[in-house]
Amino acid sequence: MDDVVTVPAELLTQAEHAAGFSAYRETGRRLEQEIGNRGPVRFGDDGKLHPDVLSAFREHGYYIFESVIGSEEIAALRRDANEMIERAPVTRDAKVDAQGHPALGIDYARSPYRFSKPLADPWGGTELLGGRHPAQMAQPKPEGEAPEDVVFLISSMCQSMPSGLRLYGHPHLLTIAESINGEDFVPFNDAIFVKQPGLGGSVAWHQDGVTHWESPEWDPGIHGFNFQVQLYPATLGNCLWVVPGSHKLGRIDIKARVAANGGSEQLPGAVPLVCEAGDVTIVNRQMLHGSFANSSPDLRVSITFGFHRRKSVSGQKVALSMEGYGDTYDERRIEERSAVIQVAIDARRQQYPDEPRFRYEPFAGREDEFGFNDETFERVIKDYNTKDLAI
Repeated sequence: MDDVVTVPAELLTQAEHAAGFSAYRETGRRLEQEIGNRGPVRFGDDGKLHPDVLSAFREHGYYIFESVIGSEEIAALRRDANEMIERAPVTRDAKVDAQGHPALGIDYARSPYRFSKPLADPWGGTELLGGRHPAQMAQPKPEGEAPEDVVFLISSMCQSMPSGLRLYGHPHLLTIAESINGEDFVPFNDAIFVKQPGLGGSVAWHQDGVTHWESPEWDPGIHGFNFQVQLYPATLGNCLWVVPGSHKLGRIDIKARVAANGGSEQLPGAVPLVCEAGDVTIVNRQMLHGSFANSSPDLRVSITFGFHRRKSVSGQKVALSMEGYGDTYDERRIEERSAVIQVAIDARRQQYPDEPRFRYEPFAGREDEFGFNDETFERVIKDYNTKDLAI
């Protein structure tokens, strides 16, 4: 890659950072196209995810479902997500937004916002999130006047975004979750990644799972998977990157991989998940994956939410950012968090009455108890993310 810029990472300008990825991006794009793990959602005669798609996902650890979310729904999701971004605290410690109004979430049990310095890597090389991001990405200098902090990650979409709650009940996505994790599948969490043009921070190479690496029952799917719904095109300059097949390798020494690559974050064999708005990616949580600082002019807003096998979660100790919110995931905790799915299914039914309704087996026969209304919003949806099931 002769055109890779060799300026030390800590001295890179935004333009040099973007230029230095040109050859790497094209190589990754060609490899992704050769693998070809993308296409429309397809289901088999049994109503589950088509066996060919399921096999491809299990082989490579990811898949890109094209044109899953229609333009009208994408527009609603954009409106609600943009409102959350606009109502963020003006600085990470502020109580008001940029207009001087009370910021969204100041009365929530957990703040929905996480911030980053522009083009920074807030987790790489730290002990945050269990130290699972051991090697820091390049942190170029932004061009022109940049804010001190930018919104990096937003949670609580089911509480804060009516369209987000409806998305959580999408029948195609829930059918995919059931096909992979079984009828008794349970939720993980949700988060909105915000990659502002020329400002968005990076997410250092990592594997999501932390709980089951030494389990005698370990297998490539034991830590579940994540969806990402793309509200805007995900481009070569701002998208998520994955290393195909890495979900089958067990726990990877990421720091050693980077060192063996001459200290460069441009790990070989990775592919970019380039998408159009409305596409949905699915990525195994054991995949080696990450994203680079967004030195491009393109905005990315990706709604991310995941699911687990019930048996992977039941009785396990809390992990990641859920530490401090109870000791283990008992049946009550799993029930309360899973109820969000059932309420979301009914919220979607009310908005899209002609659309097929997903039947969530753990709540079969109890649908009336979890219809979407003011009472279930208070009982089930409010502060639901304090009960996330991270492993």
